[in-house]
Order: sequence, then structure tokens, then C-alpha cells
Amino acid sequence: MAEMGSKGVTAGKIASNVQKKLTRAQEKVLQKLGKADETKDEQFEQCVQNFNKQLTEGTRLQKDLRTYLASVKAMHEASKKLNECLQEVYEPDWPGRDEANKIAENNDLLWMDYHQKLVDQALLTMDTYLGQFPDIKSRIAKRGRKLVDYDSARHHYESLQTAKKKDEAKIAKAEEELIKAQKVFEEMNVDLQEELPSLWNSRVGFYVNTFQSIAGLEENFHKEMSKLNQNLNDVLVSLEKQHGSNTFTVKAQPSDNAPAKGNKSPSPPDGSPAATPEIRVNHEPEPAGGATPGATLPKSPSQPAEASEVAGGTQPAAGAQEPGETAASEATSSSLPAVVVETFPATVNGTVEGGSGAGRLDLPPGFMFKVQAQHDYTATDTDELQLKAGDVVLVIPFQNPEEQDEGWLMGVKESDWNQHKELEKCRGVFPENFTERVP
Repeated sequence: MAEMGSKGVTAGKIASNVQKKLTRAQEKVLQKLGKADETKDEQFEQCVQNFNKQLTEGTRLQKDLRTYLASVKAMHEASKKLNECLQEVYEPDWPGRDEANKIAENNDLLWMDYHQKLVDQALLTMDTYLGQFPDIKSRIAKRGRKLVDYDSARHHYESLQTAKKKDEAKIAKAEEELIKAQKVFEEMNVDLQEELPSLWNSRVGFYVNTFQSIAGLEENFHKEMSKLNQNLNDVLVSLEKQHGSNTFTVKAQPSDNAPAKGNKSPSPPDGSPAATPEIRVNHEPEPAGGATPGATLPKSPSQPAEASEVAGGTQPAAGAQEPGETAASEATSSSLPAVVVETFPATVNGTVEGGSGAGRLDLPPGFMFKVQAQHDYTATDTDELQLKAGDVVLVIPFQNPEEQDEGWLMGVKESDWNQHKELEKCRGVFPENFTERVP
């Protein structure tokens, strides 16, 4: 019996709810068709619009704050990986290793502290702030339903009063239902009329507190991080000063075609004018007696000194060929044209032997000879010259001969010298095998 009674109550409640929904739907249709008036409250409707706007702004702020926290966490991981890399490459015998490791630990702790404080002082506060909106939203919706019930009860009561045949019992019951519906609606309406404006005004203080917290935490974080970065910089500066040469240059073995300066520049193509010495062939017949004004190639590879002496220079002939090349080994035939090797003044410790360009006023001090770029060269360091094919460079000696790397020359582009006449701003080094000497 109890179960049946329970079921009866449940069934009755369901039926009552269904009837209410049908009545509300009917009332709304009549109101939309203009056949029934609707109770309006413009002030409350404005409060509802403000509530919806506030909810949208708060939801967006929460989303962006979570994105910001995710970014902070990602930066923490990236910073941690970077410090781990530094710890791995830092040799055990280098000074400051313990300090660098301690700085890395403090860096990790600082990131974790910053993230946690953002969660506590911003995200949790944001969640609490938004936590009140769902309840108020449901109460606004319920108030709307109770307003429809009130309008429906009012219309029913008015229709009974204006009927030709009045039924006092029905009128009395309708009046009772109207009073009840009005009471329920007004109670909810009064509460919301007080809460919604208060909630709307609270957004200002909430936004101020939230962004002040974020700004303050971020300011303190960057101050502390700046101190750690300065400490790490001091450790690295100390390491640099205590290193013997103050440099960590790694040089590769020089090749036949590539310059030795850091092994940074490519070699020009094989067979290019810059990669081989200039050899000019004189096709005039050799005078009787074998004497020529110029130098002839030696008869065998064992006679390089003779060719150098005949050419009038003090260094090996620029066009001397390696053993095994037929031009050098078979030069004894008088019917073949004589090969004349033109040499240029040799440089020793930055000075020119036999040269006379150093005293010319229109050329830079210490000028030795000119070269012309045969290929483009892109500078990879601040002390290098940027060359385009065809550029003429005035070669000058290194201020410190010990700084000269094999395969590299010091010079100033002729165009820059003619324009500025300043060595300090214009000079630089360049790979010799990208150029060819010119008269």
C-alpha cells in the first residue's frame, strides 16, 4: 500500500509538472501572438543582460588565464632543458661549475614557485568567482517560468471575472492561485533584483585584484630571474677570463683549395683562375743558345732553385709544377714554346720585398698589391670582407703577423678606400683563393 501511495504521489507530481509545462507553453504562444499581455520589467531585463555579459567575460578570462599558466609551465620545461644542457657541456675542471649548477637549481625552484602562486592567487580565485554564476543563472530561468505562471494565473482569473456566467467558486479558486503565483514570483524577483546589481558591480574589484596579483607575481618573478641570470653571466665571464687564450676556436686542417680560417668559407670551383697560379705561354721561338729574357721551366723537378733565380725572385716560381706533370719533365725540347712564369713580389712578415707601393699617397699605408675577386664571398664574421665578383681589393699587411691564418689576406676594397680613406672601418680579411692578383 505504501508503495502504491508512493507511486501515486509520484505520478501525480509528474502529471502536475506536465500540466504546468503545457500551461506555460500555451501562455507563451498567446503572448507571442499578441493575444495575451506579458508582464515586463525593463530594469530586471537590463540586469540579466549585464549578468550574461559578465559571465561571458569571466569565462573568457578563465580560459586565457589557463592558457597563460600552460605557457608558464612550457617555459619552465624549456628553461629546465636549457640548464640541463649547460650542466652537461660544463666541464668538471672549469671554474664556476658548482655555482652554475646552483643557479640552475634556483632557476627551477623559481619557475615552480611562480606557477604555484599564479594558481593559488589567480586561477583558484577565478574559479571561485565563476562558481556563483550557475546557481544565479538557474534562478533567473526559474524566475522566468514563475513569471509565466503568474501571467497565466492572472489571465485565467481575469477571464472568469469577465465571463457572462460567473462561477464564484471558480473565481475564488483562481484568485487564490493567482495570489500564490504572484507571491512565489515576487519573492524570487526581489532576491534577484538585489543580487544581480551587486554581482555586476563586484566585477570591478575582482578584475583589479586578479590583474594586480598577476602583475605583482610576474614583476617579482622577473626580478629574481634577472638576479639569477646576472649571476650566471658573471660565472661565464669569469670562465672566459680564466681560459688561457680567451677563445674557443676550433680549426680544421687546411686543404689545398680551402682557406684555414675557421674552415668557414667554401673553396672556389676547381680550375678557376683563383685556384691556380697564372701561367703565360710565349709562342715565340727560343733564341739561339737557349738564353731568353724570361725564365724557363727547369729540366727536372730537382732544379726548382734555378728557375727561381732566373726569374729574379727569392721564392719558388709560382708556376712550378709537381713531379709527374709532363710539362715540367719534357721541357727540354727546343721545338716547344717556352713557358714563362711571372712572379709577384714576395711578402715576408707583412713587408714587400722589391715592392714600391707603400710610399704611394693614393694607396693605404703598407700597400703590397692588388687582387680582384673571382667569386662572391659572404662574410661570416665581423672582421671579414664581403666580396662580389669583380671587386678590387688593396692588400695590406697584418698589424700582427701572428694573427694571419693560412690562406687569408688582409685588405680594403678599393672602392671603400677611395671613398673613406679610413683603414679601421674598411679593412678586413678575406680568403686568398677567391681572388686573383692584378697589375
